[in-house]
Amino acid sequence: MSIADESSAAKTPLGSDLAAGVEAISLNQTIQFTLYKRLVLPLDGYVFWVRASLYGPSALPDKALIGRVGPNQPPSVSSAARTFVAKGSLHYSTDTRQEESENYAANRVVFTAEELVNPLNETAPNTLWIGEWEGLRFAFSSRGPYYRQADLHHYVGFAVYSDMATQIIDDPSGFDSRNVVVSNSLPAWLALNGYNPGYGFGNPSLVLYPSFLTPSNLEPPYAAVHIPPEATRTLAMAPRIDSRTSTHSQLCADLVRITLWGTRNFSALDFVDCVNQYSSDFGAIGMMNSPVVRDEKRTQTELGTLAMKKTVEFEVSYLQSRINDVAMQAIQRATAAFSVGDAAA
Repeated sequence: MSIADESSAAKTPLGSDLAAGVEAISLNQTIQFTLYKRLVLPLDGYVFWVRASLYGPSALPDKALIGRVGPNQPPSVSSAARTFVAKGSLHYSTDTRQEESENYAANRVVFTAEELVNPLNETAPNTLWIGEWEGLRFAFSSRGPYYRQADLHHYVGFAVYSDMATQIIDDPSGFDSRNVVVSNSLPAWLALNGYNPGYGFGNPSLVLYPSFLTPSNLEPPYAAVHIPPEATRTLAMAPRIDSRTSTHSQLCADLVRITLWGTRNFSALDFVDCVNQYSSDFGAIGMMNSPVVRDEKRTQTELGTLAMKKTVEFEVSYLQSRINDVAMQAIQRATAAFSVGDAAA
């Protein structure tokens, strides 16, 4: 049954009884949700979620090198509302997790609503609704099974992990938009999004994103840049420290895997040539191998076909100080900015 059918039909007798039960057990509980917008730093593609009331025009996602709308990608439309209140029952369970570098509580949140919460279903890819209840902030990643006769809507997700709190921006005063987060060669690869010389091989249409940070449900063509943590190593015995500026500079190497979606063979080979030309023109990265394009297998049983997926692995050398220079060029082209507003709005 479609969402439209769910929202338009009247409640069943069982649904009315269950709704009354939800009101009784929750004491007519209401949850306020606040709108956040996706901010992609032009430096290294890191994603932050900024309270909508603080969002300035120059911080729009399409101002960054990796945030522009690419070919075959429709523009997103976000809601004008900044908050809304939903009626329902919220409960959560806490699981304490112990890992090598951190101990934290994972709070699984289930929100049962009597009516369809339209804003949660209609959110654009660059927006996020975050709820708050008694100091617990949470977002939803799934919508539970819907039964027409029960006529209840279940939204499930986890509260914001303690190590993810730095990615939620409620106060711009402490936000640093002028320094890179990553320590590898990723900024140099993202700079390819703006590399389109009038000669040779440019990259006018294939947008590159950091791995795990591609926009939701993005339609090809695009590419994802993955640098495994263990693939970064040093090529020098010790870093060089500039005696005048105390700048740290170290010769390093990365193994970089680029995943190309929606490209044919000639476009993939052009991309390899583009990387080689970029390396020669700017010297931000040095080529240490002879990359080859590989075809990958991405299936969907319902369609009985294969996706247009290719991978290319590059082994590159670079100076970390040189990567900072590349990032600073990106800063000059798109720097995050915030407007003064009411944080509680």
